[in-house]
Amino acid sequence: MTIPDKRINCVIFITEIPILDLLSFKPRGGNMPKYGKGAQKQVEKAMHEFKKGELKSGKSGKRVTNPRQAVAIGLSKARKKGAKVPTPKK
Repeated sequence: MTIPDKRINCVIFITEIPILDLLSFKPRGGNMPKYGKGAQKQVEKAMHEFKKGELKSGKSGKRVTNPRQAVAIGLSKARKKGAKVPTPKK
């Protein structure tokens, strides 16, 4: 009768592991955010200016018409201020 007890213990041991822990396992890195709060605030300000029609780009001073460009400008300003932002892709 000792063999069925070992099998039961083994099955109980496996089922005691929460399923969410098995699904959330990530072999690379952790759950750290890529962008910091400072970057979020800068992008928020840039989008606010974009929606008002006040956001202008670079030396030319032309109005920004693309929301993606507005986000890029916000991230660029955040980088200059030293916020946590990954380097731009080339």
